[in-house]
Amino acid sequence: MVKAVYLHIPFCEHICHYCDFNKVFLKGQPVDEYLTAMEREIEITLERYPTDVLDSIFVGGGTPTSLNEKQLARLCEIIRRNLPIHSGTEFTFEANPGDLSEEKFRILFDAGVNRLSFGVQTFNNDLLKKIGRTHRAEDVFKSVELAKKTGFKNISLDLIYSLPGQTLEDFKETLKTSFTLDVVHYSGYSLIIEPKTVFYNLMKKGQLPLPGEDIEASMYGTLMEEMEKHGYRQYEISNFSKPGYESNHNITYWNNDEYYGIGAGAHSYLAGVRRSNYGPLKKYMDHINRGVLPTMDENILTKEERMEEEMFLGLRKKEGILVSHFQEKFAISPVELFQNELIDLQEKGLVLHDNDRIVLTKKGLFLGNEVFQSFIGVNA
Repeated sequence: MVKAVYLHIPFCEHICHYCDFNKVFLKGQPVDEYLTAMEREIEITLERYPTDVLDSIFVGGGTPTSLNEKQLARLCEIIRRNLPIHSGTEFTFEANPGDLSEEKFRILFDAGVNRLSFGVQTFNNDLLKKIGRTHRAEDVFKSVELAKKTGFKNISLDLIYSLPGQTLEDFKETLKTSFTLDVVHYSGYSLIIEPKTVFYNLMKKGQLPLPGEDIEASMYGTLMEEMEKHGYRQYEISNFSKPGYESNHNITYWNNDEYYGIGAGAHSYLAGVRRSNYGPLKKYMDHINRGVLPTMDENILTKEERMEEEMFLGLRKKEGILVSHFQEKFAISPVELFQNELIDLQEKGLVLHDNDRIVLTKKGLFLGNEVFQSFIGVNA
């Protein structure tokens, strides 16, 4: 049974230089019509793929908190009216520091939102400007303080390292500053240059001074060391939390469990099929208005593909792959199925097979993409 849903709000007041998510400038957009379409998509989706309970609701974007107070309240009402929420449901909103007024915090809190994920990226104001962010470091402090004052306890900060012109010392300073906020969860990602972004165009012109692989690796090593030192457990390659505050939504993805994807450009995984919605708002809403799901493409996974995904997604978790669970799910042991690949990875010191678990070694954490790639297309 599906226990997680992602809802996509594509509106932004400013486009970041590295972002390749489906997004549009907020001004002049049909926000209210879009919310109506999202509600109808939820209804159609649940009619076709029903569920009794959701353990995770994640509202991302875009910038969900760029909606005005009335629109934000309506979005929360749509979610509560149409989705099966229980007392233990993790209900997350992505937020941009500085976007949230006291009234917006109160709207979210009163609607049952119990987790906030702030897109901080760095505490260096010069770097924030370079990467196209509109907030400044002081906005993060104000927003986190106001969130706590409202009653939010489960707060996560997103950080990005290996930014253009960023040094290892600067990243250490960002970590040092972030720990003073005393939040319970962090996500730390290295910058990835995606096509159709400002940074991609600059890179093609040779105008993007990136730190380089060695410094990037040092930053990741520092991230892991500092998180452990400050009491945050690494439960996935890029995610760290205080005990009990691991993100249910993140874990849904890495467990290769199914989830709904609602909204323009959203992705879903239902009944063994991965689907993506149309991204352009008009195309998305036209489909909904005709009473059909706005599916742009779908990929029906073979058993072989599902087993490959189980490996490279599951190995992202610090606890790795449980061999017995894999065998129960697919009626074959991963040790038998991927025997040659696992032997090769163990010889390289990238994975460890210990009793019932297959996990990444510390070296493997740094070379995760090499590990994951080794499982793709093996049984094609």
